[in-house]
Amino acid sequence: MDLTSFPRVKLGHLPTPLEHLPRLSEALGGPEIWIKRDDCTGLSTGGNKTRKLEFLMAEAIEQGAEMVLTQGAVQSNHARQTAAAAAKLGFKCHLLLENRTGSEESLYLDNGNVLLDTLHGATYEHRPADLDMHQELLDAAAKFEAEGVKTYVIPGGGSNPTGALGYVNCGIELMGQINDTGLQFDHLIHATGSQGTQAGLVAGFKLVSSPIPILGIGVRAPKDKQEAAVFALTQKTLELFPNAPEVKREDVVANCNYVGEGYGIPSEGGLEAIRMCAELEGLLFDPVYSAKGMAGMIDLIRKGEFKKGERIVFVHTGGSVALFGYQNYFA
Repeated sequence: MDLTSFPRVKLGHLPTPLEHLPRLSEALGGPEIWIKRDDCTGLSTGGNKTRKLEFLMAEAIEQGAEMVLTQGAVQSNHARQTAAAAAKLGFKCHLLLENRTGSEESLYLDNGNVLLDTLHGATYEHRPADLDMHQELLDAAAKFEAEGVKTYVIPGGGSNPTGALGYVNCGIELMGQINDTGLQFDHLIHATGSQGTQAGLVAGFKLVSSPIPILGIGVRAPKDKQEAAVFALTQKTLELFPNAPEVKREDVVANCNYVGEGYGIPSEGGLEAIRMCAELEGLLFDPVYSAKGMAGMIDLIRKGEFKKGERIVFVHTGGSVALFGYQNYFA
């Protein structure tokens, strides 16, 4: 499937590696586990949003924007990568950071991703939890526009059809790598939050007729809400491609049993997953997204949902910089 008809600017180190995790596989005693290293995309320590920003920032350039605006949680990987992309391409960048956890700790508010936001030259404002953050973003953009600054608004997580193209590309890239191994893979698992990653992967697998089922491990929303949002975005993304195959509702599956106390609040399983992957495979995961996805996979293996003789690929969406905002949990 050809993506060259869509405007795109190169930001990532692609393709990212596909690696076997023999020690984690042995420790769990279940399926053979592989990992797609999208923590290695390269932009400001990497992460999944870099793929989306290749298409979003190209659109900003086409529209003649001077400033990009986006929103996310305080320790937003998306905000950090957006700030880095803006710095690389010569845009101003303004961020709205929502304190979804209610934490007042300096480590959380000023360290980790927030430190890198400022190093990349972005400006930011805090917002309390439970506001309509997309409307807050539109209001902020209108204020800059009134001051004569031409803005480009990126939704939270970069999750619109343009951004999802980044994970259409990842799905196509991954299937090429899987075919190169000559091995059969039975499941793809990843953390799902703002929908764009899962929607892009589902759309990409549809476009290349991959039979591998995709499971998103939810980090925020309830199952019905998450699946409905991902399904709607997948449909809109596939509409960008002439004669694209139809996505079915059952193609979009999320397990949202591993959120814990709430978004951005580390879970016991997530903390265990961080330690296991660090100690067994030298891999770093973040407490908000990737660790909860890994925790879900680990627990489902322990419960026998994925069995010995099967082969799983886990998509690592990055975010380890956030660990420095959660240092107290590892004291």
